[in-house]
Amino acid sequence: HVQLVESGGGLVQAGGSLRLSCAASGRTSAMGWFRQAPGKEREVVAAIGWCGDNRYYADAVKGRFTISRDNAKNTVYLQMDSLKPEDTAEYYCAARQISMPSILLNDYDYWGQGTQVTVSS
Repeated sequence: HVQLVESGGGLVQAGGSLRLSCAASGRTSAMGWFRQAPGKEREVVAAIGWCGDNRYYADAVKGRFTISRDNAKNTVYLQMDSLKPEDTAEYYCAARQISMPSILLNDYDYWGQGTQVTVSS
């Protein structure tokens, strides 16, 4: 069983930046970042394949967020720039044992506990 631990969340003003990290206790393959705002369903933010060559971004974050990974450290990152109040949510890291990234929640085998991101206007 792989454990995922997110870090890097916090409170930031609109236009600011945050970098989320997700450390895995063991080897994983494709990984993704999801978010869930109060009263809304959990949605995909970004996903990345094992080699880092396949990357997906939700339309709402394209051009502002960047997903990357360091396989030597079993860690995936989410650099979030030009943050907006609508980016406020609990952010979750997820991992699957297949190399192809997915935008579907049910395709992921492991989930972190989440880290809160709050963007003030």
